[in-house]
Amino acid sequence: MKKMFNLKILAIISLLTVSLLGATGVLAADCAEVGKRVAEEQAGRLARSTPVVQNGQNMCVVVVIVPASNGEKPRRVEVAVPAK
Repeated sequence: MKKMFNLKILAIISLLTVSLLGATGVLAADCAEVGKRVAEEQAGRLARSTPVVQNGQNMCVVVVIVPASNGEKPRRVEVAVPAK
């Protein structure tokens, strides 16, 4: 009986782990698309797009490198954007 109970708990834990990892993977894919859009809007190059949770909301922290102009150094722009 105890072995059957342990197997059920293990199955539940496995399902929860797979579902959580799947959600993270989807959020990461969404953030990649969000990052590409932000980089295009900023006329820069996407450096990083990371999924995070801020105040209970799924967000993407996007880092874009904007090329130099008029002899200035390139700029690093970091924004937090809601995930899709």
